Amino acid sequence: MVGISGVVLGNLIKRGLKLSVNTSVDAISADLSENVIAQNATLHRKIGWQGAFWVASGVPALVLFSIGAIAATVGKPSWMVWMISIAFGFIQAFTYAEIAGLFPHKSGGASVYGAVAWVRYSKMIAPVSVWCNWFAWSPVLAIGSGLAAGYMLGALFAPDAVINTWQITLLDLSMIKDGLALRINATFILGAAVLLTVFSIQHGGILRSAKATMILGITALIPLMLIGLVPILTGDIPQAHFFPLAPLAYDDAGNVIDGIWGIEGWKLMAGGLFIAAWSTYGFETAVCYTREFRNPKTDTFRAIFFSGLLCIAVFTLVPIAFQGHLGLGHLVTPAVVDAAGVVTSPAVYDGMLAPDIYSGMGVAAALSGMLGGGKVVAAVLVVMMVLALLLSIMTSMAGSSRTLYQASVDGWLPKYLSHVNDHGAPTRAMWTDLCFNLVLLMMSDYVFVLAASNVGYIIFNFLNLNAGWIHRLDRPNWDRPYKAPTILLALGGVLSFVNLGLMGMGADIWGVGTLKAGLIFAALIIPVFLFRHYVQDKGVFPDAMLEDMQLTNTEKGVSKRAGVLPYVTLVAGVLVVYYFHNLAS
Repeated sequence: MVGISGVVLGNLIKRGLKLSVNTSVDAISADLSENVIAQNATLHRKIGWQGAFWVASGVPALVLFSIGAIAATVGKPSWMVWMISIAFGFIQAFTYAEIAGLFPHKSGGASVYGAVAWVRYSKMIAPVSVWCNWFAWSPVLAIGSGLAAGYMLGALFAPDAVINTWQITLLDLSMIKDGLALRINATFILGAAVLLTVFSIQHGGILRSAKATMILGITALIPLMLIGLVPILTGDIPQAHFFPLAPLAYDDAGNVIDGIWGIEGWKLMAGGLFIAAWSTYGFETAVCYTREFRNPKTDTFRAIFFSGLLCIAVFTLVPIAFQGHLGLGHLVTPAVVDAAGVVTSPAVYDGMLAPDIYSGMGVAAALSGMLGGGKVVAAVLVVMMVLALLLSIMTSMAGSSRTLYQASVDGWLPKYLSHVNDHGAPTRAMWTDLCFNLVLLMMSDYVFVLAASNVGYIIFNFLNLNAGWIHRLDRPNWDRPYKAPTILLALGGVLSFVNLGLMGMGADIWGVGTLKAGLIFAALIIPVFLFRHYVQDKGVFPDAMLEDMQLTNTEKGVSKRAGVLPYVTLVAGVLVVYYFHNLAS
């Protein structure tokens, strides 16, 4: 499939005993060499597909991150949002499985494999893919630890207790979004402790992480499946909580009414599908561990396929049960309207429209109350949902840190990120992840953080779904352990544009400026890449990357057969976002 340079391998063997774990060694050379020290300088091949499945089993817990926000924003059609979104994600997964199989020596996930397709057409597009995937996945650490801290504080103390109300505001960010600020409070302190706990587990390498996540997975998935199944089996899903399928709307007095499927209704649906994608598409992280599979040719497809089946079950059943139990809710406090008829204080509802449901902090209490059993059972379920969030944090830290690691090895990001420790864990990438998320953890609005980071995820999704057909054209004769049916590859390409349309139309319902903030952060890769490529590497990609990506002039079997199609695709993508954003405006 991918050739190995005799010069690179020869020099590697000659240097053999001089290597340390701080040396940058390319994965192909390490695998083909019998030098144990060389192999230890890269990620270790220690897991089967089951290990990646359990590491990726944290993805179903991502339903906890936005189930409340989507329900409180979209209204009764919110259960359909989840079903449609996970269907999109499952179709797309087949493209990711194919392109991951092309590169069994690489870690970092679909963004890295997709970058190989784009790099022959533009040096700048490839690092955008990797960067967008990282900053989309990385905030799981901050949001997950913040929600876990909120669940624990809510279970132990009353909402108006001092420990839940004190905070120190460090920086007002209202220029980005109204009410946004950096602050230190009990949620930040407890959340930081959660992050450090996960870091210590990940520090031991992928095998230790996979074992820990298998134990957490079994424990954490039990409540999610019970929550999804029990209300359906007992018939606790009143029809009035689901129908009519009308989008959420408000009358002039600020009271909730059934809306109509005009532009405002479709904006809500687009916004719901946009932010649900951050959770439902996430099981593609299973291919992040291709470099650490004992048998990548067979393990890659199995890992992503079975992870997808698990996600279909959770993302379908849990939102239905959640909505069936809560409903839209009832009016608690009427809206306050001034003499001019302007709503000065919005109406307060319970159910799905309760404020703590939108923020996510009250989701655990609502879900735990669905099974009955009193306070003891509810407390146990809250603990298990905290474990579910811990599992999702472990999944994210494992995947996002490996994306940074592989991007550094390939010459996209600064060199210091390519370091691994004695256990084969990319510790410098993990520290970078940790520090970045400690800042995000201080933000006062986690829904906005999620939505802004999802802009990057949709860009990554667009580039890598289209990388599938680019690889088919440019590398037609490469060995493909799994080859997706052409119809699914084509559907993936179509969905890449659908996702862009949803982003353009619906991103800003989560806060004016959400789309702009996400695009600006996506563009930050440009100076980072220019520094690495032109300052650190003097305009030349690392030898291992050139060899692995078949960029040298002497390599056979790869050519730019796609012609101008990749450029046409990029222009079309920009136009889709522009059109749907203007339509919504």
